[in-house]
Amino acid sequence: MSASTTVKPRVSARLAAIAESATLAVDARAKALKAAGRPVIGFGAGEPDFPTPDYIVQAAVAAAQDPANHRYTPAKGLPALREAIAAKTLRDGGYEVSADDVLVTNGGKQAVYEAFAAVVDPGDEVLLPAPYWTTYPETITLAGGRPVPVLAGAEQEYKVTVEQLAAARTDATKALVFCSPANPTGAVYTPEETAEIGRWALEHGVWVITDEIYEHLVYDGAVATPMLRAVPELAETTIVLNGVAKTYAMTGWRVGWLTGPADVVKAATNLQSHLTSNVANVSQRAAIAALTGDLSAVAQMRAAFDRRRRTMVEMLSAIDGVVLPTPQGAFYTYPDVQGVLGRTIRGRTPTTSAELAALILDEVEVAVVPGEAFGPSGYLRLSYALGDEDLVEGVGRIAELLG
Repeated sequence: MSASTTVKPRVSARLAAIAESATLAVDARAKALKAAGRPVIGFGAGEPDFPTPDYIVQAAVAAAQDPANHRYTPAKGLPALREAIAAKTLRDGGYEVSADDVLVTNGGKQAVYEAFAAVVDPGDEVLLPAPYWTTYPETITLAGGRPVPVLAGAEQEYKVTVEQLAAARTDATKALVFCSPANPTGAVYTPEETAEIGRWALEHGVWVITDEIYEHLVYDGAVATPMLRAVPELAETTIVLNGVAKTYAMTGWRVGWLTGPADVVKAATNLQSHLTSNVANVSQRAAIAALTGDLSAVAQMRAAFDRRRRTMVEMLSAIDGVVLPTPQGAFYTYPDVQGVLGRTIRGRTPTTSAELAALILDEVEVAVVPGEAFGPSGYLRLSYALGDEDLVEGVGRIAELLG
């Protein structure tokens, strides 16, 4: 075949290499089965089951009626929202950021993508503590970088050490992803651990991309320490990711943000101006109400999450072969199920957590996310952001199946 008639791939190699979000896929399958009349209980979705607080909804209603919100606004975000984010950062994080150094994004995922796009070049390596949120490696790769997983298992409570990071660092290392409280494990680094990692990154000139979207969801006296409060000297080489989705039960409103050095924020804003322009104005007005209001509704949701967390940990820990460090943040448990693999269960012998998750769905109609979505096999992620009765019923089915 001549060069002129060579058949080109229909889909670019860049996008063909991206895997579907495993967590969204599991949630979609659970919802489809439920819609078909199956009594499926889904533990896959990473979103609060509560409605958005009413005062936030009312702010959106008022905003929708104002013609000023029917037009384009700055790609960087409404000035009032960027000011609210700066004030919230000082209030909750304990450090200052200029409203000029805030970029409002279409949900937290856009902030993640734009952060990597802004600082990662082809060939750059990004240290990625594992287990990791399923979107991180895909966005790193899309930016041209190479994710370098650094595994911390259940025996480490899923928290990496400076020694592990040092062993993984090479001359090509550009950045480190840091997420505390963590998705998918619920792990929370202590203030001392956070500072130690931050000082290491500063010493070696490694950028830190820190995801703090679960900052308010901590339990048992744990403290979620912002990286820039722990090591203020990192300000010129740190990008902070956050949003209203988890704290205020606003996953569908699609409002996130990133903060960072002026040149990085400018570059990311330029990208966003071509990619999506501004975030929906009604959603931005709702976010202003969320960030400037008090945290009483958040406290109520956190109390419910805490109750469910304790119930789930107790029930899962009682299953033979399951090892579960108690999560101190977010709304996930991440049991190590390697002790279950290889066991014959109703005529099937799963050898991977993907096979075990399929078995659980087929046999007892409970949807969980296998560890392969977040790193190595041998684990499951279960969200406890669902009703108490469904939680007990679902984990009870798993316990009965696994014996």
